[in-house]
Amino acid sequence: MSQLSLFDEDEYYRFPEELLDYTGNFLPQAAASRLEEKLLKDTPWKQSTQKIYNKTVITPRLTAWYGDESKNYHLEGNEFGVNQWSPELLNLKLKIEKHSGYKFNSVLLNLYRDGNDSVAWHRDKDSELGDRPVIASVSLGQVRNFDFRNVENHQLKHSLALKHGSLLIMKGDLQVHWEHRIAKSTKPMKPRINLTFRLIRELSVPES
Repeated sequence: MSQLSLFDEDEYYRFPEELLDYTGNFLPQAAASRLEEKLLKDTPWKQSTQKIYNKTVITPRLTAWYGDESKNYHLEGNEFGVNQWSPELLNLKLKIEKHSGYKFNSVLLNLYRDGNDSVAWHRDKDSELGDRPVIASVSLGQVRNFDFRNVENHQLKHSLALKHGSLLIMKGDLQVHWEHRIAKSTKPMKPRINLTFRLIRELSVPES
């Protein structure tokens, strides 16, 4: 796997390579475009809400969950309905597992419709993901910058342009010491789909 080849050698801070694996051409361009077109058309996209500083706000992007069991997931205090794997998503999961050596049982799809859609600074540190979660992120469509910054020192930061068909694997202590985002953009942006494959330990909601 190519590690962080897009970062310039003279950057003032080198991002720790044990935390990220980046493969710019994980999917051939034609295959990535076919998958993007099918997901845009066939995915049951929904707009959810989330709590920020005790306020309930509309999430500025569309989402959909797929996983091993047709039950609900609990993440970030929210409950999500889960769709059963489609053949395309299951094949992609198996391809990532073979490439990386990691196992996953679910995938969260995010649709960024234009430059107004975004995700704020955050860390994926829910208890359902474990202490040191591995998350495999596939990007389709519009190239968007994926920003990282150190939790304790915001001057330590990087921005990685995620290409169409690329694979980014976040691992190790990344979610402990670093947070990430997709910022809004004033430039014209076409749709982008991000698929984040995860291993969730607690798949179903306990029965009362």
